[in-house]
Amino acid sequence: MRSHDLAVVGGDGIGPDVTAEALRCVDAAADRFGFRVTTTPYDLGAERWLRDGVALDEASTEKLRGHDAILLGAVGDPRVPPGILERGLVVALRVALRHAVNVRPVRLYPGVTSPVRDLTPERCDLVIVRENTEGLYAGGGSTVHDGTDNATAIQNSVNTTPATRACVDYAFRLARARRRRLTLCHKTNILVEAGRLWTSVVAETGHRFPDVEQGYVHADAMCQHLPLTPERFDVVVTDNLFGDIISDLGATLQGGLGLAASANIDPTGAHPGMFEPVHGSAPDIAGTGRANPAAAVLSAALCLAHLGEHDAALALEAATASVLAELGDGPDTTDTTTDTTTDTTTGIGARIADHVRDVDPATIGDPAVSLMTAMGRVRTIDQ
Repeated sequence: MRSHDLAVVGGDGIGPDVTAEALRCVDAAADRFGFRVTTTPYDLGAERWLRDGVALDEASTEKLRGHDAILLGAVGDPRVPPGILERGLVVALRVALRHAVNVRPVRLYPGVTSPVRDLTPERCDLVIVRENTEGLYAGGGSTVHDGTDNATAIQNSVNTTPATRACVDYAFRLARARRRRLTLCHKTNILVEAGRLWTSVVAETGHRFPDVEQGYVHADAMCQHLPLTPERFDVVVTDNLFGDIISDLGATLQGGLGLAASANIDPTGAHPGMFEPVHGSAPDIAGTGRANPAAAVLSAALCLAHLGEHDAALALEAATASVLAELGDGPDTTDTTTDTTTDTTTGIGARIADHVRDVDPATIGDPAVSLMTAMGRVRTIDQ
């Protein structure tokens, strides 16, 4: 029997609540498709930092390297200064585990209402591939004359060919496995040096993928095109900062951050991927049963797809979409708005798990071009 060893970092706030439901659904998929999942919990997050003053220690990092994948619930707590957990845990893990690629699906499911007027599921099914370890997030900076009228802040951006190439290569492979269209999103007319590097890497890599159509859109123009004509995009590849911004805009199209999943991947396959919903920890509703676990379940589906269990991943996605449609207008935040017992965190998780056992993935679209199928084909890159 196939077996997958998962590290589980429930984290803070609603993180443990939604992660528990994601694991319930993974177990249902394992039962249906004939594989086994083992899990190891890790004490990482606000409570650990408040108790020990440690966001991430080397011993934990080494143990995490030994797993097949990592499920992360959420981090963030008002008792912890901003940046401590976000940079000290999440970003630190991305760097330590060589997660050069961040995958953010943007898909509007049937029955979910988008705030974008007249947007239909047929028009909204794309993937944003974001470079995950460099750019302004990793360049550092300095401030002089702080606290005076002459305060000057310098923030550096670092872009290297190896990390950019790894990200772009993964994006091309993903595009080839889907609809064979790739769009570079940058600001080459202003960020000339970084833009030249990204453009050259895309052009160089594109020679190896002559069957993939290439395009380019400025980052500011993307913020207009994405809400109005998302159907023009299939795979969008971009840098760290622009990817952070446009992927959240994409989440709005699909119904809100409460439905937004993500994957952090080392495209060489040398380190485990980390899969997390991007809705935040929402500590004010932790333990109340009001957190929608859909994004955590969809992140677990990305995890299974990356591990090669694409049939199970498709079933997990289709089951989640079916339950979202049953919820009526569909949630647009992590907070469900109904009072019935079946619409609690555990109630929604149980319903998704029940659907996993017999759902037909084709009910929400062609599995052949699904991200879940594509990720199963794009597990590693040539060295």
